[in-house]
Amino acid sequence: MLLADYQNMYTEDDAPGWLAIDSVVEKLYPNQEPVHWAPVLFHMVGGEDPIDGMNCYEAIVDGEKHFHIVTYGFSNLYYDEDQVGKEFSKFGFELTFRIKPYHLDENAPNWVFNLIQNIARYVFKSGKWFEPYQYMQANGPIRLGCDSKITGLAFVIDPELGEIDTPHGSVQFLQMYGITDNELKELKAGSQNVQSLIEKAKKGNPLLITDLERCS
Repeated sequence: MLLADYQNMYTEDDAPGWLAIDSVVEKLYPNQEPVHWAPVLFHMVGGEDPIDGMNCYEAIVDGEKHFHIVTYGFSNLYYDEDQVGKEFSKFGFELTFRIKPYHLDENAPNWVFNLIQNIARYVFKSGKWFEPYQYMQANGPIRLGCDSKITGLAFVIDPELGEIDTPHGSVQFLQMYGITDNELKELKAGSQNVQSLIEKAKKGNPLLITDLERCS
């Protein structure tokens, strides 16, 4: 996008990056009002949470419900003429997460907000970003207060949202997929890599929905 087009299309009160994310997610969930999580104080005005918002949608696949969460904040969200036409928008990704309902969660999985904010603090502090087929260890269950065997996360392009171009550059939707203790051990030992793990998981779980009760 040319700067002149950007100036004609948006004003300083707009959030072009946010609108670009909305435009693709709303095609997937038309007419659905998501649960929205936001920090008390935005990061740009001194808040400690780097991510300015997360939307949580309900999805039904083959009669089974899961939650689909999308972040706003790893990419450039707000009006910024200096960012027009960049190759990547800030870190070049937003995180997504698909998770089955869990018996300890009354409604939407609010704990995911803190999980992702912790990941974001690492990214913003270190300047290191995630790419497809990387993984991380959580040093315990990804949901605090439970005995889940899901203690790590792998990253893969979201199978439905993919990658988009925004006025500030491209943004990949990187989906987190929960992996078990044993899978982490295999990855560390080199007996399999993240791509092979993901391909196996997709055979019975094409959308890579995380199940906190999965043991193997």
